[in-house]
Amino acid sequence: MASGGHRGRGAGAGAGLAGRRPAGSAPVNSSRPGWIRVLIHGSAVLLAAVALVGTLWNGLEERPAALAFGLLITVGEVARWTGAQVREAAPLGAAGALSYALLGEEAGQPTHHGVLQVVTIVVLAALLGSAPHIARGRSADPDQLARRVLTVGFAAVCFQPLYNRGVFDEWSGAAYALLLLALLALTALCDAVLVAALAHSRTGWPFGPLLRDELRALIGIGSAVCVTGAVMALAVAVVGLWALPVFCLPLLLTQLSFRRYAAVRATYRQTIASLARATEVAGCTPPGHARRVAALSVAVGRDLGLAGADLTVLEYAALMHDIGQLSLVDPVPGGATAGLPAAEQRRIALLGGAVVRQTGVDGSVAVVVERQADPYPEQPVAARIVRAVNAYEEKAQGAGPGGPLTALEELRLGTAGDYAPEVVEALARVLSRDCLTLGPVG
Repeated sequence: MASGGHRGRGAGAGAGLAGRRPAGSAPVNSSRPGWIRVLIHGSAVLLAAVALVGTLWNGLEERPAALAFGLLITVGEVARWTGAQVREAAPLGAAGALSYALLGEEAGQPTHHGVLQVVTIVVLAALLGSAPHIARGRSADPDQLARRVLTVGFAAVCFQPLYNRGVFDEWSGAAYALLLLALLALTALCDAVLVAALAHSRTGWPFGPLLRDELRALIGIGSAVCVTGAVMALAVAVVGLWALPVFCLPLLLTQLSFRRYAAVRATYRQTIASLARATEVAGCTPPGHARRVAALSVAVGRDLGLAGADLTVLEYAALMHDIGQLSLVDPVPGGATAGLPAAEQRRIALLGGAVVRQTGVDGSVAVVVERQADPYPEQPVAARIVRAVNAYEEKAQGAGPGGPLTALEELRLGTAGDYAPEVVEALARVLSRDCLTLGPVG
């Protein structure tokens, strides 16, 4: 469906560093709600097992249709793609699976395959399509397979029993097409909830922002998957299985376009990361400082409810927050700007904003860089986060085993005028929940 592994997550939003912990961080806290993931995986395994047993017991109905849709799903899984911010790794496989779940007729003849056969074909085809990836050393993603089983099972349960009982006999033409689209919309919402729940279970990030991310993603590849699934089901009902290869082409072209878009976004982020490293190469800041600040800033932003484009702007601004130091004649000792006078901090911030604008990066990133040294009541949320996280990282580095706790306490004491209290508390929650510690310099 509309969302992929945060992939990732994901999976998704907050590109790049959103799903990574800072270098040297400890393992994630075992108190995270991992039971949610176990419940989802367990439900998918149980449904798949029941479907397989039921299909073996009852036999296959309409074997040509089962073979055709199984082949389509397998090809879609073989053509799956990976990378940062992948929302749906195998859109063709997802569309084929949903189309089979909502298939009521084939060339004018009613079908009788039912829910269990739909789930069985989807599971077997997905496993078969994953085999080439596993052979090439790519591990299978159990989250995506669990989502596929549960969402297709949901769509089939909503449609097949009612169709086989004749409930939809009076529906025809545009009304029937709208019915399929409505069922697919409900299925897409179900998938978005599953993706957000799995991401929440893996990362401990707030469920609400994760769900909003997934719902926004439905506008993109998710809508293409749903529409293609509905069109294929309607076309097969009229002209038969020959419609499948014809209506696969638009989705394949859409997948190609998304791949190119993702490649452009990845190149764009790599350019920003390279610019951010300029301060390290020049000796203005410690190695890895920008990356650590960006990773922790994104985690704090997620805790505060930021999502989508706001997280991306936050990450880019955090990566480039020190770039103004390249314009200084006399470098700041250790690159530590948090201890400088307020006027000097603002001057460096304005210089950094000017550099960002010259690079052609989104103007909203430049605004965050420019305003990171303003009084916090006047700052946008992203600037407040960058300011607090940068100060924490500078104060904690080189302060010994108790450095992180000491730095956090200093930030709490500074909430009267320097740092936003809600940001400092969010930072404390992230550090406590994820057991984050600053790794060794470099």
